[in-house]
Amino acid sequence: MQQHEIRRFVERYFTANGCTFVEANDDYLIIQLTAEMDKELMNRPFYWHYIERTGGVPQPMQLTLITRANERTDKLKGERLHFGAPRLHQLFRSAQKRGSFIRLYEEPSMPLHGNAALHPWLGMNVTISYECDRKKDEIVSLGLHLISGTIIESFHERLRERRLTPKIPDYCFTISPLIKPRSGIGRIEQYIRGRIAADDHTWADEAHRRWADDLALLDEFYKDSEEKPECYYIEKEALEKQYKPRITVSVINGGLFYLLPRTS
Repeated sequence: MQQHEIRRFVERYFTANGCTFVEANDDYLIIQLTAEMDKELMNRPFYWHYIERTGGVPQPMQLTLITRANERTDKLKGERLHFGAPRLHQLFRSAQKRGSFIRLYEEPSMPLHGNAALHPWLGMNVTISYECDRKKDEIVSLGLHLISGTIIESFHERLRERRLTPKIPDYCFTISPLIKPRSGIGRIEQYIRGRIAADDHTWADEAHRRWADDLALLDEFYKDSEEKPECYYIEKEALEKQYKPRITVSVINGGLFYLLPRTS
């Protein structure tokens, strides 16, 4: 996940949860948390217990997140945000918990002349992790049209171009899906399997070569041992755990989206 993607995720996360930006520039963000988000993120159970018990006026904290290190931010008291940062992974978990599934309807941008049909789409955002002694994560957003079975990528980007609401807009009606959501999830799973199979797996071949090289060194070190000691097998198992290529897919969130038909 690139730094600009992290920055965009953080901005969307706090905006969606009703927080305001006291300061926002290319280097850092100062966020005024709501009471709900303070409870979610700042680990102050005793403070909130006291406020709720005494009826005091709550004072949610501000959170400063540094997205680019430089001389300006070196003097700033805040948390540096990068892919391995604990705070970022806390935000990922929170976003997954709070928005694991949603149902939204497209609101027409122009006045309607008569009723409009909204087509059902199943949207899923997933993380594909390529792991060996190195790791690469790829976030993929897929949309499945529950009438035709068409699957498109970058679905989330397409949704951002539309006005979405949790209630069916006036003069709109939904078309019943021909493909049930459970079956749709299976179709998306098959699509992801095919996508992975078509990937360039040079990274896995290179990991196997590094694994073989280290294993050869290990065998060389113990070549004079008539009977291999237990530590040999422990080290050998550790090398397998370190180098063995594996691909995992995890669902970030998903939803049903009823959208106006478009050409693209």
